[in-house]
Amino acid sequence: MRFSRRDKFPVPSFKFFASAGAGTRRLSCPRGRLCGGWLLRRAVFLSFLAAIVATAQTVHQQQPARNATTHRANELTLAGLRPGRDTLNRAMQLYHNVDPKSSTKDSQTWLDTCARHTLTVDFDDDKKIQVIRTGLNATPANCRAVSMNVWKTGHGLGVGGTTARLSQLYGEPDSKSPSTRDGQPLELWYYAFDWAGPDVPQVMEVLCTRESEGQPGRVVEITLAAPSL
Repeated sequence: MRFSRRDKFPVPSFKFFASAGAGTRRLSCPRGRLCGGWLLRRAVFLSFLAAIVATAQTVHQQQPARNATTHRANELTLAGLRPGRDTLNRAMQLYHNVDPKSSTKDSQTWLDTCARHTLTVDFDDDKKIQVIRTGLNATPANCRAVSMNVWKTGHGLGVGGTTARLSQLYGEPDSKSPSTRDGQPLELWYYAFDWAGPDVPQVMEVLCTRESEGQPGRVVEITLAAPSL
């Protein structure tokens, strides 16, 4: 028996002893009433602690699975150019002669006549590229393309690619909306990349044909815009 300094009342001392039949441990104390109350409080506390630990483990185990089901990727470049960083001079070094009929004071356009592909860049007063757009030229050509489309995104998506490929590369878009061009029904896939940070291209819009009669939808235009827009 020992006494506390504060109230001078006897405080029960506890000891453990092994049960011969079940191999468990029990508490023995001289005053069963005080010991029973202490055991009740201890049991409630341990149950509460065990519940917290179990919940934390469950959340930790479920989190990777939830993240694994969500696939998304942002895009930095189109046609080897990065909007918001590269200049018109860089585009001229890559692609040389522009199409004078389609160019203006704040945009330049290149044509791959045989492949029917176009590349357009919009730039600001400092000649810094703000928007890059590649698409199809509606004008028919009397020649056959001898090279593959090189005006692709950094992940390899180009005009003529399927919507299945688009979804595989970038995940589901933030939105899809109906669109038309020259009377053809199309679908606009909109991707926002603000989640990737403020210093990367923020928006990508991909115009696609719609799936029809077992035929997959295909990309007809890609637009990649800088953070300032």
